[in-house]
Amino acid sequence: MADTRRTGDVPVYPLGATGASPGRLHAGRPALIATTRLGAPATRAVVYTGGGGNRAVGSPLADLIQREIAERGPITFARFMELALYHPQHGYYMTSVRAGRAGDFLTAPETHPIFGWVIARQVAECWDLLDRPEPFHLVEYGPGSGTLVLAILRYLSQNEPHLLERLRYCPIEPSAPARAELLRRLGTAGWAHLVTDAPPAAASGLVLANEVVDALPVHRVRQEGGELRELFVGWDGQRFVAVPGPLSTPELADWLARLGVQPVEGQETEVCLAMLGWLDEVARRLERGYLLVLDYGAPAPERADPTRFPRGTIRTYAAHARGSDPLADPGERDITAHVDFTMLSLAAAERGLVPLALTTQAEFLAQAGLGELLVALQAEPGMTAAQYLAARAAALHLLDPGGMGAFRVALFGKAIDPAALPSGFRQRLLTGVPLPE
Repeated sequence: MADTRRTGDVPVYPLGATGASPGRLHAGRPALIATTRLGAPATRAVVYTGGGGNRAVGSPLADLIQREIAERGPITFARFMELALYHPQHGYYMTSVRAGRAGDFLTAPETHPIFGWVIARQVAECWDLLDRPEPFHLVEYGPGSGTLVLAILRYLSQNEPHLLERLRYCPIEPSAPARAELLRRLGTAGWAHLVTDAPPAAASGLVLANEVVDALPVHRVRQEGGELRELFVGWDGQRFVAVPGPLSTPELADWLARLGVQPVEGQETEVCLAMLGWLDEVARRLERGYLLVLDYGAPAPERADPTRFPRGTIRTYAAHARGSDPLADPGERDITAHVDFTMLSLAAAERGLVPLALTTQAEFLAQAGLGELLVALQAEPGMTAAQYLAARAAALHLLDPGGMGAFRVALFGKAIDPAALPSGFRQRLLTGVPLPE
């Protein structure tokens, strides 16, 4: 086993360690993954009856997982999810660029560059709020092929050239295909000189994590017979199955207690201990500045609502279709779980990342000037009706309270004035925000 740092009873593999594979979410994933091995014998197997049909599986990655189970016994779902998404040779995110219309899902940056333009305005405001440090580091976790950062840099080149001259871009993207495409696109655009291989040990600037935390491996637990049990992953000879057993670490129960979550009988939920290692890394890298997290999820009471989520929040995605069986086809589909923003805030605060604000993506984009950008587009030379209507349709999609508009946006700060908030987190009269007809 690789040398590890420890977060409670959960080994956290350093970046590049043997046996762990850092990864990325929708177009990119975080670079620090926590895994837990089974520490106690499990009990009877329970076939997972999700949308995958419980068919037999056969692939190099499935064979690898089967061998690990045969050697060590059932593994935690966190370990299964880590291998399925981030195995260096066969993991879902490590083999190709997955986001985009030709991939398995769309993220906000892929809908239209206007999303990146709004983020660029926030980047510029953070630079001002930090008294314009030089250099200003933009550290992006999970940039994938660079759709978001390209939109950010294009906006800054046209509107904030002084910032662009002082900006250093630090992509945390371990997927070789995605990183190669990212660097190619930045080079083609003339911005390769802005890229630094690794951020300094003490950076001043902004850490950006757009749709990243939801793909950190999670532990699955279920309330069963009046006690909390963990759902491990076993192999019954034909397919992967859920195997209930004693908790692999007391941290799972400890965190649910801290969050005030008490699952009802039969309810399943998840705990993302990998989040702790990721926040450790962010806190080490950021000396002064902001952490901006955009993702789908909710505070603990909403996320653990037994009526809405009786079987937890894990979802799978392939070819823009959602599935419900997280054990099917490892390495062939995305696996995500809703982010617990209460846990994120508590864990961040313990690491010196002060929670500053939490809002919805719709409120954030509207307050940060999405409507103003749409109005300005109408006056752009050469702007066609089709181009403007495409931007407007994308804006409506991003603001839709039944879709992307319901995503959460959280802001954290380190060594800053807590009142120094960029406009996306300041209430104001909204003007120019598009409304559906």
